[in-house]
Amino acid sequence: MALTQGDKPSAPSMHALAPAREALRADPRFDTYLTRQIPVLVALSLLPGLGYILLGALHGTLTAAASWYTVMAAASLWGLQLYWRYHRSPLAPEQRIRWRLRLTLFLYLYLALWTVIFLVFVRLDSQNLHYIAIFTQIGATTVVAALLYPAPWVFRPLIPAMMVPLAIYFLLIGEWYGYILAAFSATLALVLYYAASSSFGLLRDSLHQASHDALTGLNNRAAFIEHLDESLEVLQHHRQHSFLLLIDLDHFKTVNDLLGHDIGDELLKSVTRDFANALPPGHHLARLGGDEFVIVAPGKGDRQTCERAARRLARSLLQVVKTPYFIRSHHLHVSASIGIRLIEPEHPVDSHQLVREADIAMYEVKERGRDGVVVFSEELSQAVERHLQIERCLHFALPSREIEVLFQPQMDATGKIRSAETLIRWHSAELGPVSPAEFIPIAEQTGYISELGDAVIARAFQALRDWDRAGFHLEQLAINISPRQLVHLNFVPRMQELIGRYLGREHAHRITLEITEHVVAEDTDRVIHIMQALRRMGLRFSMDDFGTGFSSLSYLKRLPFDELKIDRSFVHQVDHDADDQAMVRTICDIARQFQLKVVAEGVETDAQYRWLASHGDLHFQGYLFARPMDADTFFEHVRGEPESLSVPDRAHPAV
Repeated sequence: MALTQGDKPSAPSMHALAPAREALRADPRFDTYLTRQIPVLVALSLLPGLGYILLGALHGTLTAAASWYTVMAAASLWGLQLYWRYHRSPLAPEQRIRWRLRLTLFLYLYLALWTVIFLVFVRLDSQNLHYIAIFTQIGATTVVAALLYPAPWVFRPLIPAMMVPLAIYFLLIGEWYGYILAAFSATLALVLYYAASSSFGLLRDSLHQASHDALTGLNNRAAFIEHLDESLEVLQHHRQHSFLLLIDLDHFKTVNDLLGHDIGDELLKSVTRDFANALPPGHHLARLGGDEFVIVAPGKGDRQTCERAARRLARSLLQVVKTPYFIRSHHLHVSASIGIRLIEPEHPVDSHQLVREADIAMYEVKERGRDGVVVFSEELSQAVERHLQIERCLHFALPSREIEVLFQPQMDATGKIRSAETLIRWHSAELGPVSPAEFIPIAEQTGYISELGDAVIARAFQALRDWDRAGFHLEQLAINISPRQLVHLNFVPRMQELIGRYLGREHAHRITLEITEHVVAEDTDRVIHIMQALRRMGLRFSMDDFGTGFSSLSYLKRLPFDELKIDRSFVHQVDHDADDQAMVRTICDIARQFQLKVVAEGVETDAQYRWLASHGDLHFQGYLFARPMDADTFFEHVRGEPESLSVPDRAHPAV
């Protein structure tokens, strides 16, 4: 059973509850089992019951036997009606409770009728019919213990109630063997009661272990999916809306890594308790695994009401989890990311898809910085589908030669090509052109960036070597390095291998690795160690997109940068925007103080170029001078350039 408001995370003791309350809290899986026993009980009653009518006709008790059989037949019809009601349409929680109470009353009545026929025939000892009555009563009690053991609220009162009349009958015989048979009856009742209780205990424990999380006592993934399947049937039948919340604790892995799994487990149990106490009635909480929790709500009237309730509950849970946790002298501050998936009867989906789409919404929260709520939408679904398509096709891009390495010239103030930046383009056979802004982050997430980066570096080195052999000696070649690529364990030896294969160590100083300040901010000490190792090989470094992230002058002091690149966002309006102009002046002043070269990228107009050229000793890159081109075209372009170009000769707008 899923945890609801007021429940403890551990399983409740069924033996400590009153029968009526046990019926209300019974595992829904028991309902299915008990329902299947109704036709069995009817068959075991109506068919042998015909024998009682025959015996009654032969021994003068036809009226009593026929009356009993009529009542038994009417009770059987009631039982079959309950059976059909259960299987005809899914039951809402309130309907299931009412149905279970009716089933309990049916079972009490049905088995009480066997005691009635026992009392009728046990008096006919002169015709030896009491033997049949005794055997039937023992058989009916055995049926209760054997078939109805998943319902303790049924077998616990019925087993003694059905064996007491038998024991009393034996006592009333007044002979020594009657007392012995009465003792045997009591012993048999105890054995049947013990067998039924033991079977129920084993069933309950095995079901609990199979369906509950051992740490928190919540439903596990399999049990929750089963519960969700049942809920979806009810919601669809009654045309109701609902919602799913998928909750993931932020940075929980850090708690496990730094403080140990025992502290992490205590934190999970505390969070579980707080979530359970914060839930409104009827909401079901489960643990999918790790630090992921899921909640499904009861039915709501319409979509707007449902979405408002989902957002309100999600925000309240975010506040609940932010309360500091004090665990074994550790003060822990926790936040969560929550994805919401609305359940709409007009758009039915299966339970696995619901959880998957709620998970998509949750990961969108992670992408946006965590500690928030996102509702799954069709637009988000399309974005994820696009992401998956790119991820799938990207693995075939290199073998299919869909990845193109291009080079864009970098000019000095005289218009002479001094260096170039290596750029990557992907034209997928299935997706068409895919922007690097799309596929590079995906390559980083999947780990494919190392293989892709190696291929780009190898082609860039090969192009530089070929230009040298053709008589063109480019002073500098810049290559973008992604954060994950830079900190990869094999990056330094791989760079050493590629330099030795294509360039030779004496040419390593002509390679500039462009990295963003974001990678520096994540793990400065590790990045410093890697950069120093590469620096000893002769490589140079450029800080790309300077000023757009978490800029810090301490980075320039501690890290061996040779160059700063002014981001295109500052260049776009630099000829007339005072803020952009102030930013460019500041970057140039910083570079001058640290003796760094400055490259302005994204130069597209003559006005931008003239302003930049008049405010610093810069190099320039952009469509004003040339678009990115492949290695052969780049070489032909360089061969066609004069030694230097004046600004009016070279300036033209980008197309």
